[in-house]
Amino acid sequence: MSIESNKALVTRFWQTFSDGKYADALGMLNDDATWWVAGTTALSRTYSKPEFAKLLEQIVPMAPKGLRVTPKLLTAEGERVSVEAESYAEFTNGRTYRNIYHFMMVIRDGKLSAVREYLDTEHVTATFAP
Repeated sequence: MSIESNKALVTRFWQTFSDGKYADALGMLNDDATWWVAGTTALSRTYSKPEFAKLLEQIVPMAPKGLRVTPKLLTAEGERVSVEAESYAEFTNGRTYRNIYHFMMVIRDGKLSAVREYLDTEHVTATFAP
């Protein structure tokens, strides 16, 4: 795939995710895809595609109005797309989740094969904690 088509896939993924179409977004990942979350929070680790789907199932009820991730800057080289993004969600615990990210997304065979997610882990802990 070309750099432009890789960037288009990543943009489409985040739009689909932000629209709450999680099954469609997951369909854009290869079956053997991995999703790594930085840090030492309760959510930090490497997820397989099925494990990431399960994580989404746990987070979705916390944000009934959805979790929007908005790419702000994309840079691509070869099979990699680097994304600076911001999120927004209103949680049922009364907190607002606004995080800043860097995603390194790797594309293989027209789908996402690996994602590395860097974010403000202190904000994750403060927002998700009971």
